[in-house]
Amino acid sequence: MAANDRAAAPGRSGGSAGADGLMRASLSAVAPGTSMRDGLERVLRGNTGGLMVLGWDKTVESMCTGGFVLDVEFTATRLRELCKLDGGIVLSSDLSKILRAGVQLLPDPTIPTEETGTRHRTADRVSKQVGYPVVSVSQSMRLIALYVDGQRRVLEDSAAILSRANQALATLERYKLRLDEVAGTLSALEIEDLVTVRDVSAVAQRLEMVRLIATEIAEYVVELGTDGRLLALQLDELIAGVEPERELVVRDYVPEPTAKRSRTVDEALAELDKLSHAELLELSTVARALGYTGSPEALDSAVSPRGFRLLAKVPRLPGAIIDRLVEHFGGLQKLLAASVDDLQTVDGVGEARARSVREGLSRLAESSILERYV
Repeated sequence: MAANDRAAAPGRSGGSAGADGLMRASLSAVAPGTSMRDGLERVLRGNTGGLMVLGWDKTVESMCTGGFVLDVEFTATRLRELCKLDGGIVLSSDLSKILRAGVQLLPDPTIPTEETGTRHRTADRVSKQVGYPVVSVSQSMRLIALYVDGQRRVLEDSAAILSRANQALATLERYKLRLDEVAGTLSALEIEDLVTVRDVSAVAQRLEMVRLIATEIAEYVVELGTDGRLLALQLDELIAGVEPERELVVRDYVPEPTAKRSRTVDEALAELDKLSHAELLELSTVARALGYTGSPEALDSAVSPRGFRLLAKVPRLPGAIIDRLVEHFGGLQKLLAASVDDLQTVDGVGEARARSVREGLSRLAESSILERYV
């Protein structure tokens, strides 16, 4: 088996986050370009069905009856030939070996399932009981279904997935363009010290929407396997810088702790991450995730950035120096007003770096204002 097949081999689930991770790993293990997907497609073309457990332990062994003990290296052709037998197939957890063939799988019949066909019902119950992915190939319906810890995913043809992925990519491009516009507007407002909670929330909203669409496309990339390489490159190019920008916006604007409310940067990022697409449509909900009250009056209240976001745009300025500058001056307006001598009073900022910061902030201020009004 190819090295990339083993690297993508699934394990066992552990909780909802573990189930999602296992689904992604399982989709990767059976994606186009892998030996496993080659074998499954051979089974489908051969007009035979199949039931495969992608993992082995004592629990799997206890529900296997009859069949043959093989312990042979996995190949696509072997999988195809063994599926001609009337029974299930058990693979090693790394998908490198075929351990059992022609076995009858006897899962706990009390495990609930909504599947109706014998093979699919068995696959669903086995996956829930043992925690390993199970693949069912339907002869009559001519489809491949992947069962992972209560989830069912039909493996589609690459052309169908690519069609949906390209639509999502076009949507992402439009959202990214809008994000760039509102982020540019925010920069100009920061220079003029005219930022409101509404402006900050609008940028945070667009950042989260871009991340949501990017996550959906990343799922398509996993399903496509080798067929998704170009899609992955396009995705990487479009979302480059989104994650750092997201953190910088929160670091700039998360409210100072008070007696009534206190929210750290990590907590604000976590709250934003929890928002659904419907919740993101409301700026007041986004504002509350950032730590503001979210009322109409609060949305129009003025806020001032600390300066992390703009300083990050200055070339060759280390993060540690940015932190010191923000801590020393306490806000962007004081940073913009600081002279070279003022900047040099910060630990680690010599004359050359102070001039670089001063010139960098001046250029950013000029370009932001020009972009807003020209």
